[in-house]
Amino acid sequence: MTQPPAAPLDPAGIEPALRPFGSSRTLPAAAYTDPAVLAWERRHLFAGAWTTLGRLDELSEGCNQRAVTVGDVGVLLTFGDRPRAFANLCRHRAHELLADGETADRASAVCPYHGWAYRLDGSLATAPRMAGVANFDGHELGLVELPAAVWHGWLLVNAGTPAPPVAEYTGALDGLLRPYTLETLRLGARHVYAVEANWKAIVENYQECYHCPLIHPELCKVSPPTSGDNWALPGAWIGGTMDLREHAETMSFDGRGTGVFIEGAPRRTILYVTLFPNLLISAHPDYVMTHRLTPLAPGRTEIECSWYFPEGIDDPSYAADFWDLTNRQDWAATESVQRGLNSPHYVPGPLADNEDAVYQWISLVAAAYLDPVAAIAAACSWNTQPVSDPLATTAPASEPGTART
Repeated sequence: MTQPPAAPLDPAGIEPALRPFGSSRTLPAAAYTDPAVLAWERRHLFAGAWTTLGRLDELSEGCNQRAVTVGDVGVLLTFGDRPRAFANLCRHRAHELLADGETADRASAVCPYHGWAYRLDGSLATAPRMAGVANFDGHELGLVELPAAVWHGWLLVNAGTPAPPVAEYTGALDGLLRPYTLETLRLGARHVYAVEANWKAIVENYQECYHCPLIHPELCKVSPPTSGDNWALPGAWIGGTMDLREHAETMSFDGRGTGVFIEGAPRRTILYVTLFPNLLISAHPDYVMTHRLTPLAPGRTEIECSWYFPEGIDDPSYAADFWDLTNRQDWAATESVQRGLNSPHYVPGPLADNEDAVYQWISLVAAAYLDPVAAIAAACSWNTQPVSDPLATTAPASEPGTART
């Protein structure tokens, strides 16, 4: 396997982010503002990792083929006997089989350039005018298959440099999410935001609640901003929990919901985790909210925010309205951060003692800038202890007070 190149950043500017927690610094400005860095991230952190594309049932609805872009790699999804992912290029002259975002529902994926057709399993079905070509072997000219996996209802694809198997990649997070029976939940609401901030700054904001007393008064009424712990467990993810206040049963303006809870889910805590690189999962006693990030430019990110509920919920507004306000408060803060990162006077700063999850995120990204394969492998393999109970002792990485929104 060819060693991926390091990111186009000065290693001396990355080194402070890799120092031990308490003496480290944030990433250099170019990590958030340089188009060359984002181009590298698309190839090596999005295409080269397990990127979440969306819920399988939504991606496959009304079609058996869909073209998407994973990082900077065009991918053709097919939905036959099982979901599959292929490089979106014909084996003849590399024409795309479908344009990005396009769908089809037919027996074969047909190249619109010269008519080569491929079955849903990627094998070559027809190749017009090639019968007389010497040494032509259609069995060797199927589509290039890429790793794809369905994980708790989401479709994940690894479109570039091979990442660890998805079970190793998600690690202990799989057990922590199992009580929420995510595959059984149904989409209740969705908002799509265009945020004028770098995708990593958005994750950093999500992984701490240091800012909550100043910009989230509504949240602080139902969840103490100093509550919770962050985990240090295997897998390419970070995160932890926050608590509900005594009067609250969920995260809403008054702490009340519909009274329909996810059977088996923890009732007094909220789980906030980031699956590298682009899926934020906020699991509540009665619903699960996700943010799926797609970087559009160094200072612009599309965020698909979705709310999933158990059966029997007709009005999701108690959750969606609360988090829409909270989201917009966060987007305003991260957009201000992005403007600051563009200042010629920005110098990487220190992290507070309740920003250990931010440290975990920044240090993972910094290590990946130097060697993405080694950084992801290290995150997945440093500890092999499985975790199946989110209320069990799970080696918290910090003292209480490290929660985030």
